[in-house]
Amino acid sequence: MNDVLRIGGHELSSRLFLGTGKFSSNKIIPQVVEASGSEVVTVALRRVDPEYKDENIASFIPKNCILMPNTSGARNAQEAIRIARLAKAAGCGNWIKIEVISDNRYLLPDNYETIKATEVLAAEGFVVLPYMSPDLMAAKHMVDAGASAVMPLGAPIGTNRGLKTKELVRILIEEISVPIIVDAGIGRPSEAAEAMEMGAAAVLVNTAVATANDPIAMARAFGMAVQAGRTAYLAGPGATKDYASASSPLTGFLHE
Repeated sequence: MNDVLRIGGHELSSRLFLGTGKFSSNKIIPQVVEASGSEVVTVALRRVDPEYKDENIASFIPKNCILMPNTSGARNAQEAIRIARLAKAAGCGNWIKIEVISDNRYLLPDNYETIKATEVLAAEGFVVLPYMSPDLMAAKHMVDAGASAVMPLGAPIGTNRGLKTKELVRILIEEISVPIIVDAGIGRPSEAAEAMEMGAAAVLVNTAVATANDPIAMARAFGMAVQAGRTAYLAGPGATKDYASASSPLTGFLHE
């Protein structure tokens, strides 16, 4: 079965996207990416510095991966637009993950400013993937603005709390025409599998892998979980019921 994810003119075999923050060393990142099977890796622009190879995160990303800079640090649309343009000028390509966050406690995205940034950058030819709080109307506005995918949070960034927004994400999966990529909060491979079983197109994971005792093994586990969840979704899980239903027909009992 040729099950590929199409975004921005690219066909992706892997539905696991990886973040690159919080690792104990950049040197482990190539092994983590390889173990996960990921083809899309996101980085903060401030960590991209071609003049310093040891500190330049981009030099540790395998060449066969799509580098997706994010606008981490942007507090409004204008700052996000500026960061995206700088990333493209620095040679990071035209994929961009829009992050607009002015809330310093919960780090929740500003959907309104994100929509504005999406409209400008999509018009300039960027492949825009906006990170957002799961809200149907906001997601529709992002698609209308030119988003190539929509990335709702599962839980606040870095919390490893799982799919706390499950029902809202489910609505987006049912109603939005572009791929839904669950981003932020997923802490266990089982939670990634659950998102995929719901019909999410992909998941993005960072903290859960980077803070594991064995990041390479955890990356491999996430890769397998995402694949398993996707396969289960395509297989079409059976209906749930309120009452028991025997696996074998109850046609009679012994000694009757």
